[in-house]
Amino acid sequence: MLFNSLTFFAFIALFLPVFFLARGRIRLLWTLGASYAFYGWWDWRFLFLIGTSTLFDYAIGRWLDVTEEPGRRRILVSTSVVVNLAILGFFKYFNFFASSLESLATSLGITLSWTTLNIILPVGISFYTFQGLSYTIDVYRRRCPPELSLLRYATFVALFPQLVAGPIVRAADLLPQLHRDLPFDWQRARYAIELIAWGFFLKLVLADTIGFQMRSDPWFENPERFSALGNLLGVLLFSFQIYGDFAGYSLIAIGLGHLMGYEFGINFRRPYFAASFSEFWQRWHISLSSWLRDYLYIPLGGNRGGRRQTQRNLLITMILGGLWHGAAWTFVIWGTLHGLYLIVSHAVERRVHKLQPALRSRLRPLRFLAIAIVFILTALAWIFFRAPSLDHAVTMLARILTLADPGMTVSHDKIGLVKCLIAVALVIAADAGMETSRFRSTYLASGLWRAAGLMAILWGIALLGTFSGTEFIYFQF
Repeated sequence: MLFNSLTFFAFIALFLPVFFLARGRIRLLWTLGASYAFYGWWDWRFLFLIGTSTLFDYAIGRWLDVTEEPGRRRILVSTSVVVNLAILGFFKYFNFFASSLESLATSLGITLSWTTLNIILPVGISFYTFQGLSYTIDVYRRRCPPELSLLRYATFVALFPQLVAGPIVRAADLLPQLHRDLPFDWQRARYAIELIAWGFFLKLVLADTIGFQMRSDPWFENPERFSALGNLLGVLLFSFQIYGDFAGYSLIAIGLGHLMGYEFGINFRRPYFAASFSEFWQRWHISLSSWLRDYLYIPLGGNRGGRRQTQRNLLITMILGGLWHGAAWTFVIWGTLHGLYLIVSHAVERRVHKLQPALRSRLRPLRFLAIAIVFILTALAWIFFRAPSLDHAVTMLARILTLADPGMTVSHDKIGLVKCLIAVALVIAADAGMETSRFRSTYLASGLWRAAGLMAILWGIALLGTFSGTEFIYFQF
């Protein structure tokens, strides 16, 4: 079920009144049933997998609760990690690794004949797998008490606003909230509506306008047809499309959770205003980057083993983060690029930190240049994220970097391009305003300004929105 569909509006109109009237177990049962209906709307068969995963991780948590012997506890948590990753690996990576091994064998003169499977990737499996893993690992580390109620734990895993595409909410943060029954609150509802409205603006006005009006497929699937500037335009527009699409989904999910009385935490914080790649990953998909930091980077050793080990750990973390996004070598390269970006970014930050405070203060005006560099490098990395194959990505990047066929050749509707650029300009202006602490504090403190802002957002959606009902990009991950 899509947030940007009439079916979802009917669903939420039915769900919310009963949710706020119910209390205790009835509220949990209603929420769990609605969440399963929401998830099963795509394919009811997916419910068996999420149900099995839920039962397994719940049982591991209960066993960890009654087991004190360290060795047995390690076996239990290791079993959880292996089983969860095996399920994820089978559905998401079986054919990728099978075909990659077959290609490698062929290049060595060895003939292999693998049987590939017609596997349907369950929607949101990467997100709820990571959510379940964080629960069992945190219970093992004694950072989260085990949940005794299967109903409450199942609701935590399947809670529909964040089930399909995040944010990835930790058990230690969300499970305690499921123990309380907050009544409807107008003040909370007003803020939730603001979040939801801006989320729909990012999706319908920014992401879907770019996707529908410009249709980035020709750029990425036939980059040789376009000039260097034409390809660069396609890359820049996709950079804003994926931002609007995913940040929009996250805001709608966070707003729905807030309306229900649950705090999910922020997932995007104006990432294209980052002045370093360390800062970028503190602003982009925050729930995933913090998950990779706490459950992969730090266990690998983090920055505790010296510079070389830190660089190795950063690279491994980002490569696996890229692979998490998709079963293709293009995603591996995308993650590798961001790993290299982070390594260089850390080196620059160390050098800047060693400078005298007076000299560092003189570098502050260069922040705008740093933001531009980070954005451009991020946009170029998006080529590998979006391209259908490695050959297409290399061709597109080569045409951009070599300034092939100078000029702007864009075989698209010019009016559609203008509409896309207006949407981009509006979002940049809004993000720039909220990036300024003085403006942000003044705006948030004024009920009049916030009411005017909400009306402007709604009018912007009505006048500029593209109501094509397209899926969110991150559903495929």
